[in-house]
Amino acid sequence: MVNYKNHSEKLQKLKSGELSLEDNVKFFLSEIDKNKKLNAFNFVFSDFALEQAKTVQGKIKNNTNGKLAGMVVAIKDVLSLKDKPTACSSKILKDYIAVYTSTAVQKLIDEDAIIIGKTNCDEFAMGSSNENSAFGAVLNPVDNQRVPGGSSGGSAVAVAAGLCDVSLGTDTGGSIRQPASFCGVYGLKPTYSRVSRYGLTAFASSFDSIGPFSHSVEDAAKVLEVISGKDEKDSTSLNVEVPNYSAELTNIDKKYKIGIPKEYFGEGLNEEIKKAIEDVVAKLKSSGFEIVDINLPHNEYTIATYYILTTAEASSNLARYDGARYGFRSNDAATLLDMYNNSRSEGFGKEVKRRIMLGTYVLSAGYYDAYYKKAQKARRLIKNDFDLAFKNVDLIIAPASPTLPFKIGEKSEDPLEMYLGDIYTTSANLAGIPGISVPVANSEEGLPIGMQILANQFDELKLLKTSYFIQNEILKNN
Repeated sequence: MVNYKNHSEKLQKLKSGELSLEDNVKFFLSEIDKNKKLNAFNFVFSDFALEQAKTVQGKIKNNTNGKLAGMVVAIKDVLSLKDKPTACSSKILKDYIAVYTSTAVQKLIDEDAIIIGKTNCDEFAMGSSNENSAFGAVLNPVDNQRVPGGSSGGSAVAVAAGLCDVSLGTDTGGSIRQPASFCGVYGLKPTYSRVSRYGLTAFASSFDSIGPFSHSVEDAAKVLEVISGKDEKDSTSLNVEVPNYSAELTNIDKKYKIGIPKEYFGEGLNEEIKKAIEDVVAKLKSSGFEIVDINLPHNEYTIATYYILTTAEASSNLARYDGARYGFRSNDAATLLDMYNNSRSEGFGKEVKRRIMLGTYVLSAGYYDAYYKKAQKARRLIKNDFDLAFKNVDLIIAPASPTLPFKIGEKSEDPLEMYLGDIYTTSANLAGIPGISVPVANSEEGLPIGMQILANQFDELKLLKTSYFIQNEILKNN
């Protein structure tokens, strides 16, 4: 049983001897085993986690522990951990063992977090429901007939079902925020370049961001301040000051001006989600926050722009999986070309192949200018919309998803409908800005509802302060 509300409280109990870290890890391992039907984990590192627990318990006893000592973390199966499998939920990497550890994961380990396993996800992080996995679909712990969201569905479920303290996911177009909303936990996408992507298997290199899922804002803040920062191994990571997020959460400035974009609250938004967000906004207003209406006029182009650019990048990034150097190789090949074709045809799943083909098409000689080049120009216009908005407001509030968690199989045969489910999240990745999904309510059926808060680049502290205020003041009586 977990009898602490956040990591600070857990660490106090570990230091006082009230809680045994080894017993705590054994509890999580037992819960993972009991909840196998959720299919949240691709790989569980039982012996490795227990060894870490003994080492960290000794550090705590000697008062030489790091700031995340004893935090049990699950990591998405696209992040490398040396000598452990990294399959990306794909048949094509089913036997691959990582030869190094990703920077974000190493930073957690350096602060004495315990890595308990690798979580299931949509194959190569391509999907919005966690149904596109060679390891099978992940089930929503609130309603096992429904999806948990994607692509980081396993990471969201691992936290929501109490299988770990915190997890890491990745967000290319909403893959942290949407599953956080569907599972009723916090999910934070940092500013692009805030967290090193070294050791992350790339889907779309100019979009991918690594961030935490948690039960509390405090834990999300602690993880973010640990994994953030310049990394010489990632040329896209920036040398920007990393605030002491967790220490500054309570210093809330109630005068934040919050923008409500009319484009996010129109046709297609579930009425229960709309009402839940409006209720929170009304309470924020009565608490001293200024609420204003804003426009994001190029929002209608986000889905088309996102799927042109990300599939193009995916096509390029996934060209390396050819059966020649590592991963799956087809046995049915008479020539080298057959080996390439058959390895990729047999190794990749349907959604990944669809996106590779789309990306190859938009990059082809006859269509590059018409699609890819034009989409890059649209991306700049979308970014300009946010730049202009953040000159007038500190934060933007929006839904994380237009729908409640949908039934497994409900949208899997309609890719366009599935893609449209990303309508409220892809814009943040196009603009490179941070966002967080905050669990604010439940539907009449008891399904979680998340509210998205967006900030300007590197303004994660405003996101976290406001989320902390919502957690402790707005929702405390809910």
